[in-house]
Amino acid sequence: MNLKGRSFLTLKDYSRDEIEYLLNLAKELKDKKRKGILGDSLKGKNIALIFKKPSTRTRCSFTIGCIDEGGHPEYLGSDDIQLGNKESIEDTARVLGRMFDGIQFRGFSHESVEKLAKYSNVPVWNGLTDSYHPTQILADFLTLKEQFGKLEGLKLVYVGDGRNNVANSLLIGSTKMGIDITILSPKSLWPQGELIDVCKKYAIASGSKVEITDNLEAVEGADVIYTDVWCSMGEEDLAADRIKILKPYQVNDELLSKTGKAHTIVLHCLPAVKGNEITYEVFERFSNVIFDQAENRMHTIKAIMVATLGNK
Repeated sequence: MNLKGRSFLTLKDYSRDEIEYLLNLAKELKDKKRKGILGDSLKGKNIALIFKKPSTRTRCSFTIGCIDEGGHPEYLGSDDIQLGNKESIEDTARVLGRMFDGIQFRGFSHESVEKLAKYSNVPVWNGLTDSYHPTQILADFLTLKEQFGKLEGLKLVYVGDGRNNVANSLLIGSTKMGIDITILSPKSLWPQGELIDVCKKYAIASGSKVEITDNLEAVEGADVIYTDVWCSMGEEDLAADRIKILKPYQVNDELLSKTGKAHTIVLHCLPAVKGNEITYEVFERFSNVIFDQAENRMHTIKAIMVATLGNK
């Protein structure tokens, strides 16, 4: 499959077969790294890493993934370039596109990463925006394949803030890959109706089911319980209200008991605020799979770069 030259902004832009290809490539690259086998697919490639929001997993994954394949990553923080400040995003994109072979962007407005892709004429990868977090979902899906041997037919329940970037991208990815997905959150934090409608069309094509609810009993039959922080970056002033409204949606032993399944696993995209969205006890019980999930950010991000920019 040839994805050369493609940007990776949202999973909306990728077919089921293309997502499956990236997951298979990530597994192959992970297996090779475990054996000490690195590649040279990005040899001679210079990659700009633009970070308007700080990061642990995203920055480390792009940096290590690039170096593992022979490329050169260049970190560009908010104080390093004039992106959207003294210089327009369009002009910065045209400059960077002439100097770099690929660009990663992690920031706020999704429009910013779209402009970078439009004007740079090189592959642009979305490391996170307020709307979407597609690289996270690839890591999640690789983890599920490792745990269950499949994606299609699994039931995933996302619990918490149902309209954040992770929930949005899980909704898109799950419905494309045949995963039954439930967004379990207060009605005030449900995903946008337009996105739900789009994903229901994906679900018809893949044979999956979509449920948006505030009923805690919806976790029944879940293979996966997934949660995230209650306040995304930039929303810290909303913390008190969010804690109040989301406290009933904490992932704890009581909630897990409602699944009725002994093999249910818990995922968290990190960082975690233990005691808020998840109890310390539940987090630690599932810490091995949660940190597999974190490691898989690196392997799936490497796969994206190799597939869309690599020499081979």
